[in-house]
Amino acid sequence: MGKLIRCITKDGSIVASAVDSTDIAAKAEKIHVTSAVVTAALGRMLSAASLMGAMLKGDKDTITLRISGGGPIGAVIAVGDSKGNVKGYVVNPVVELPLNEHGKLDVGGAVGKDGMLTVIRDFGFGEPYTGQIPIVSGEIAEDITNYYAISEQVPTVCALGVLVNPDLTVKAAGGLLIQLLPFADDKSIDILEKNIQNLPSITNMITSGLSPQQICEKALEGFEVEVLDSFEAEYKCDCSRDRVENALATLSSPELLSLADENGQAEVCCHFCNKKYHFSKEDLIELDKSRHTK
Repeated sequence: MGKLIRCITKDGSIVASAVDSTDIAAKAEKIHVTSAVVTAALGRMLSAASLMGAMLKGDKDTITLRISGGGPIGAVIAVGDSKGNVKGYVVNPVVELPLNEHGKLDVGGAVGKDGMLTVIRDFGFGEPYTGQIPIVSGEIAEDITNYYAISEQVPTVCALGVLVNPDLTVKAAGGLLIQLLPFADDKSIDILEKNIQNLPSITNMITSGLSPQQICEKALEGFEVEVLDSFEAEYKCDCSRDRVENALATLSSPELLSLADENGQAEVCCHFCNKKYHFSKEDLIELDKSRHTK
């Protein structure tokens, strides 16, 4: 289970959130059986969705991140709730690429740069709020930073990281999101900029044993820091047979009834957790009848 902390400086000038998402990324790797660079990309997206989701107010509010840059990985999707819980998937779970010029996993090359980052906030009523910007680097953290700057005009620093072991398991994963509030003065900005320049990587701080709170305090060194929220975040899929039935009910009668195979069975697999739901021909007929009688 991951740990997520949201902090604010006592003068109200800066808010920071950090998450240790090692367990989250590890579970995603096990579910989707991803190659190293895909594990890194999906882990970064899940960390970002956890941090951004924790900023939502309502218990049923959700945020969906989708990045699709034309790279071999295809689209990467992550969904977060207001407690920092997340789920996600990637179109192509196995992609092999050479390391980048820095000797690290080439997430930008896997994602690609020719496409969009889409952010959807669903508040459970009315139309969801959707923001979309062109991809900057495909490295995800830079794209999140750019999203806040362009779509929401909020000066933001985002750092994301996933460290993958040689056996493809996850050694460390996490994220840091820092935003300037309207009360920030030039002195606060100068202190923050110096801190960020000297800040180790997220995975370095996590493997060194720093907690999310200590990561926030390190990023906000020189400020008095107060904790706003603390969450036990996890990879959590909320799929159910009822949800699957509701999705199937959106199909036309011919489409719905044609799902059964030659053995009279239909199988629906959840993208997020790979759980399989089975429906007999009779189940499909009954589902078709029931929606016409409501």
